[in-house]
Amino acid sequence: MREGQFIKRNIKRWESYQQPTENPDEVARQFTYLVDDLSYAKTFYPNSNTIRYINGIAANIYLSIYKNKKEKSRRLITFWTHELPLVIRRQHKLLLFVFLFFLACIFLGVFSAYNDQTFVRAVLGDTYVDMTEQNIASGHPFDVYNGGNELTMFLKIAFNNVRVAFMTYIFGITCGVGTVYLLFQNGLMVGVFEYMFFHHQLGMRSLSVILIHGTLELWSIVVAGCAGLMLGNAILFPKTYTRIESLKRGAKDSIKIIISLVPVFIVAAFFEGFVTRHTEMPIWLSILILAGSATFIIWYFIIYPIKLNKQAQHEAHLE
Repeated sequence: MREGQFIKRNIKRWESYQQPTENPDEVARQFTYLVDDLSYAKTFYPNSNTIRYINGIAANIYLSIYKNKKEKSRRLITFWTHELPLVIRRQHKLLLFVFLFFLACIFLGVFSAYNDQTFVRAVLGDTYVDMTEQNIASGHPFDVYNGGNELTMFLKIAFNNVRVAFMTYIFGITCGVGTVYLLFQNGLMVGVFEYMFFHHQLGMRSLSVILIHGTLELWSIVVAGCAGLMLGNAILFPKTYTRIESLKRGAKDSIKIIISLVPVFIVAAFFEGFVTRHTEMPIWLSILILAGSATFIIWYFIIYPIKLNKQAQHEAHLE
């Protein structure tokens, strides 16, 4: 049988298997059929996309079986250790696109400010720029982080981080246009903000201070942007689903990704409210905190999802 005929004969059945069911006998039946299909495809169509497609469906069903075997008290644990990382893995390409786009917007902000000094005030506003320049002139360039009560700052910053991320995500309902605009706007602001310190020969010092909290804070914008574009893609590209059904599926997965930002919000706000204010801390300590944040991001959002997905596929093959 030709591969095209094999796909045409089974594609509707495969697609139906992606719809969740609470019937354990039906789940077992689907998994058995998929293993048979996978064995057939590997025999007659080695190294084809059909194998990867069937394997992905089988892996998801296997994980659902594994998940259902666990006690309900472990539901929260399996969400963070299995369910969420696999959702992130499926969106790695989109996450990379958002990251590169956001980075490009930052560099655009730096480039624009470098070529036109008035651009800094146009983006950040006269009040903020004047305050920062006064702090720089007085020898306390990062004094903005020293004011106010630590707990009050922590709560305000956490609320602001949630607001920015939520707006970036929810604007995905505009077919992604609003999300792209907010990514552009925030990236531009970050670039202009950093240029202002580099212009006063405080660039490296600003990075060592601001990125203590900024690493997690900026990453949360990237992840929220990815979730927002998931909504937009679900509307624009429903594939074989109705547009409403596609939106429901996109919203379900994108909300899971937004949930992943909860600990990020808390830790970033804690750093900015309680740690960043100590601007004279040893450089090695700043680098240690920054490296710890970057390590967490790379491990949980990149390495671990890939590792878990490979493990799920391997276990599905053994069944």
